[in-house]
Amino acid sequence: MAFDVARVRAAYPALGEGFAHFDGAGGTQTAAAVVEAVAGAMRAATGNRSTAFLPGRRALGLVAGARAAVADLLGAQPSGVVLGPSATALTYTLARTLGAGWRPGDEVVVSRLDHDANVRPWVQAAQASGAAVRWAEFDPATGELPAGQYADLVTERTRLVAVTAGSNAIGTVPDVAAIAKIAHAAGALVCVDGVHSVPHGPTDLASLGADFLVTSAYKWSGPHLAAMVADPARWEALRPAKLLPSADGAPDRFEYGTPSFPLLAGVTAAVDHLAGLDPAATGDRRERVRAGLAAAQAHEEAVFDRLLAGLADRPFVTVYGSPARRCPTVSFRVAGLTPAQTAAALGEAGLCLSNGDYYAYEYFHAMGLRGSGGAVRASVYHYNTVDEVDRLLAELDRLAGPGGRMIR
Repeated sequence: MAFDVARVRAAYPALGEGFAHFDGAGGTQTAAAVVEAVAGAMRAATGNRSTAFLPGRRALGLVAGARAAVADLLGAQPSGVVLGPSATALTYTLARTLGAGWRPGDEVVVSRLDHDANVRPWVQAAQASGAAVRWAEFDPATGELPAGQYADLVTERTRLVAVTAGSNAIGTVPDVAAIAKIAHAAGALVCVDGVHSVPHGPTDLASLGADFLVTSAYKWSGPHLAAMVADPARWEALRPAKLLPSADGAPDRFEYGTPSFPLLAGVTAAVDHLAGLDPAATGDRRERVRAGLAAAQAHEEAVFDRLLAGLADRPFVTVYGSPARRCPTVSFRVAGLTPAQTAAALGEAGLCLSNGDYYAYEYFHAMGLRGSGGAVRASVYHYNTVDEVDRLLAELDRLAGPGGRMIR
């Protein structure tokens, strides 16, 4: 069955405002079912978690529901799902917890392709413990992150390898499974940043070889919450710093403070929304999520191919990276304009694109682009259309002026 993008777009109230949203890498628009779930949870009587009264039991149900939904999304177990305010916060919690057991001479491997949220927490934890940091480098021409280099980077002293499953800057999809295999052979743990990859195709914790995998719901039509998943036994073995009276069991002991119960209702609704992207899909929610994301992925790739081809055809546009496998995300610059000027001009035309370094600090620093404003990023999500791509390309042509000469 062909992907019915008109049907899908109808599920996003914000699209009615007429903007073309190419900023999904920074956060997608919210599905109507998510909005309704959050509002419904706020309208209903909800207390703090308790078995003593119905509103307290509702809170317990909202937490359990969100854990089960995320588990279905990622191929995890509900008892292995830690919920939190952001991927950054969850990664810092994990880094501090693991880092407390590191010693001088231990090593951590991070990547210059990653979002800083999967770099700085590990670098800082290593510095606090006296561990060494080793860097995986990307190919500056293609943007690939060669897996082979990890055979030299990972040693018997490596305690953790942190790597992205999808670059939020240029879309590169590294061979995470191959990297994880090298890390595990040396006894190291693997933390995978799935924030940018999870929205764009089926994800499976075991297939990636990830010991820990983090994702953010607002990158897949949901609210501003995040989750980190692992084998439940992995969480059981870790003891984070925590308040004395707070829950001592896993995964609860990794979740600080009282959660936002209404937003947890939104997380569950967002996963249900993804499970409905392919109306012909059958089976349990896990199977329907995989089918829905696979259908969305095929649509996104077709739209993105149109975008890449159009950018390549314009000599006044410089595109960064050409990885063989990528999420539908591209960074570029327009001759004669800074990235901020380009994004502002496109914004005036109702086109929403990010600019700067988008927290891909190491990538833009290594490319020598950070000091001059980074780049402009276009990211395709399953509600984007070929018509929107053509609208973007036409606006770039207008900015370029006659003959592709930039208007200054």
